[in-house]
Amino acid sequence: MATYAIGDVQGCYSALMRLLDVLNYNPKRDRLWFAGDLVNRGPESLAVLRFVKDQGEAAISVLGNHDIHLLAVAYGNVKHLRKQDTLDGILAAPDRDELIDWLRHRPFLHHDKSLGYSMVHAGLPPQWSLKTAKRCARELEAQLQGEHYQYFIEHMFGEQLETWDKNAEDWLRWRFSLACFTRLRYCSKQGHLLMKNKQHPSTLTPEDNCYPWFICPKRKSKGKRIIFGHWSTLGLHQQKKTWGLDSGCLWGGQLTAFCLETKKITQVDCQVAQDPMAFV
Repeated sequence: MATYAIGDVQGCYSALMRLLDVLNYNPKRDRLWFAGDLVNRGPESLAVLRFVKDQGEAAISVLGNHDIHLLAVAYGNVKHLRKQDTLDGILAAPDRDELIDWLRHRPFLHHDKSLGYSMVHAGLPPQWSLKTAKRCARELEAQLQGEHYQYFIEHMFGEQLETWDKNAEDWLRWRFSLACFTRLRYCSKQGHLLMKNKQHPSTLTPEDNCYPWFICPKRKSKGKRIIFGHWSTLGLHQQKKTWGLDSGCLWGGQLTAFCLETKKITQVDCQVAQDPMAFV
């Protein structure tokens, strides 16, 4: 039995199938962990969503920003639609409601105590211990999966905290948590979220006061093994017991699998590369 964590697929179904062929994946024996962003921008989002759903307990996927974007659009927030989206196939599919409901019930954070790994799509702010991160994830999941989920989805974007405050009102806490789990890359030394910066860390200087979340000073989750995606400009990256697996498949890079038991990396090239400048 092997457990494979896989970076952002973003609708690149053909690349995913080739990667699983190389891994000799067997759903009766192996397990797949997807680091979020199953859909959007790539050409085969519907096929990816159907495949991961059909794996049942053999596959786990955390929610990424593109997955959340799909939920917002699917539940009527069409103002969020962008011309670069490739979600029409899902929205028009006969099994659309079943797929969207399944996606809505995915976690924001997955933790496996026996393997000693956690997985999120983007990152954790320095003020959160793993215990706090789990609690914040469960709060968000309760809203997204609860009776009033449509109201939550309608209002999940808006004013949010720049830094963590456990005593803030619910909506401010929830939006902060959502930003961390699905969009975080950088924090300041003081722990403020810096959401606009997407470039590679090598372009920064100490004077910028801009740190990748996984090396942010005084990070309370330091020492925990955390897998994440989201950051294609960072690429495949391992540092401080964190593994970044978004190796930019959609942008002409690779789709990456990381075996948790052996730490072996397996990659395949993407044959349907997109031009990132077309999405600026």
